[in-house]
Amino acid sequence: MKTEVRNVVRIGYRTIKTALGTPFAIWMAQLLQLENFASAGILTILCIQITRKRSFLSAWHRFSACLLAMAFSFIFFEFLGYNPIAIGLMLFAFIPATVWFKITPGIVTSSVIILHLYGSGDIGWSIIWNEVLLITVGIGTALLLNLYMPSLEKKLNQYRDQVEKNFSIILKEIAQFLREGDNDWTGKELTETANLLERAKSLSFRDVENHLLRSHNHFYHYFHMRTKQFELLERMLPLVSRISTSDVHGVRMADFFDDLAEAVHPGNTAVIYLRMLKEMKEEFRQDKLPETREEFEVRASLYHLLNEIEEYLIIKRSFKKSDV
Repeated sequence: MKTEVRNVVRIGYRTIKTALGTPFAIWMAQLLQLENFASAGILTILCIQITRKRSFLSAWHRFSACLLAMAFSFIFFEFLGYNPIAIGLMLFAFIPATVWFKITPGIVTSSVIILHLYGSGDIGWSIIWNEVLLITVGIGTALLLNLYMPSLEKKLNQYRDQVEKNFSIILKEIAQFLREGDNDWTGKELTETANLLERAKSLSFRDVENHLLRSHNHFYHYFHMRTKQFELLERMLPLVSRISTSDVHGVRMADFFDDLAEAVHPGNTAVIYLRMLKEMKEEFRQDKLPETREEFEVRASLYHLLNEIEEYLIIKRSFKKSDV
């Protein structure tokens, strides 16, 4: 029996907003009996963004560029005539002006207005007012739709849980290696965690841009903290791989890594483990010196490992518990 495979295409909020906003803007422009009313829909499409901050910036860039375009169009078309040469010369001046005013994202939108004015053959107050209303309807519709942004908290929590799960696995694998030597761990959690952190940081940055009045975003800082910790975990692995013989301190550290693996969570218990780490360092100092070169190399790797895990815990301690 043949299995039918169907591709499920997910429709995003940006698509839904575009599909709703475009006909609404055109309908509003028709109600106002505006010339070139379909262009209101084009302006809405161009202004739909994935975050509130980008939406407001996009609206500002496009509205400013359109007003500037109308001023340039009046000067060039009225003095040089309504011909293609005038358009070319105007763009030579207009585009550098948008760069100077830092409104270059509005170039495409303003080109719609420029062509309207060019096609009118005579720029008067009525055509200017028509274009201002078109801009207001098109950009205003997009702004209203972009006031609603879906919450990203559920997805960010999922990323957080998966990252913490992988951290726990990595720490347990380090403990097992210290206790038993080489094992059959594939290390897939390392690649998976790197990808998770990249996606999580990107999504948390979107969450930052969705909260215009909030100066602090706990998820953004949380994933930044985990990224720095993950870099340390990656640095620990070569150290662990050089520890090839059984050592009483290695077994003690294996127990420590096991305990640490059980404590990977948003809360902050780093102070407790830093105290335990200090005790282990003291044991290192009080123990007798290694007698062979191999023992010395193992002891040196273990002590270096202690320093790395100490930095790992200090990073977590600096992260406020109230942040998540």
